[in-house]
Amino acid sequence: MTTPPQISIDLSSSIPVRRQIVDQLRALLVQGQLAPDSELPSVRRLAMDLGVHFNTVAEAYRLLADEGWLDIVHGRAARVRDREKPAAPEAAAMEPYRQRMRSLVAEMRAQGFGVGRIARELAAVMEGMK
Repeated sequence: MTTPPQISIDLSSSIPVRRQIVDQLRALLVQGQLAPDSELPSVRRLAMDLGVHFNTVAEAYRLLADEGWLDIVHGRAARVRDREKPAAPEAAAMEPYRQRMRSLVAEMRAQGFGVGRIARELAAVMEGMK
């Protein structure tokens, strides 16, 4: 069983815990740190490790299964699927992501980060996801 040690949640964050779990697992999946056919911790085990309700973890796993990342069979461990890279969507589908990026950049600028620093951080994040 693979226990992703990189997963941590911030209970004081305005981001829902379920979303924190999904986002962190998705990043590990995209980066290839969770290989196809590897097992994820059971819902109850991860919930105990993170100190959250098991339904929160179950919903996160279901969302990732809906995206095609996980196979979930009742009574068995969730497994990482060998997922084909999806085709790029139409340009209009980029708008929700663009809005989220604008919000994040605005938040970073409000905290005093310069444009160059933000661009370097984005490049570093992208490099990590190749």
